[in-house]
Amino acid sequence: MIKTYTVIAAGLVAVLLGGLASMVFFGQRDEGFAQCRQTTVAGGSGSIGGPFELVDHTGRTVRDTDVIDRPTLIYFGYTFCPDVCPLDNARNAQAADILIDQGVDMQLAFISIDPARDTPEVLAEFVSYMHPEMIGLTGSAEQVRAASQAYKTYYAAQESDDPDYYLVDHTTFSYLVLPEHGFVDVFRRELTPEALAEQVGCFIEAA
Repeated sequence: MIKTYTVIAAGLVAVLLGGLASMVFFGQRDEGFAQCRQTTVAGGSGSIGGPFELVDHTGRTVRDTDVIDRPTLIYFGYTFCPDVCPLDNARNAQAADILIDQGVDMQLAFISIDPARDTPEVLAEFVSYMHPEMIGLTGSAEQVRAASQAYKTYYAAQESDDPDYYLVDHTTFSYLVLPEHGFVDVFRRELTPEALAEQVGCFIEAA
């Protein structure tokens, strides 16, 4: 059964689909998951993803191999995001529940692009609201930047007179990573939970 998620969103955030946005287009399929893939990344799926070292929501330093031990949907965002991030992650959580109810062992990973405010403690509260199988990841500014660059994401803090209250423009894709294959596809936020679950399930079954 799909869990019901209540997301309280306030205000608007300007989200720039930079970086990967210009690289994703409909067209030629990569080999291996041709029957599942809806998009193609210029340069091939091997150009996205890679090693990272971050800090999880329990305060433990982890590497990508520690985190991605089963199919994982990764989202880059921040907990102070007023609407887009909670809505997107709620959608991902609903899709995950559809798959979990079908017997699929998967998880969600939320990588903060706002490490100044998103401490492990803040992330722990965020992921506890979102989904029991969600991992929150943060780190130093350098660690976060390296992870973002690996996945070709974009983020930039907006100027603000208050150092504690500012918005961050960022990429809003969700990335599917499989332990044996690495990054396999990227999903836009317009997908419904049902459509996302179907596409993710196709990759997992094909793997």
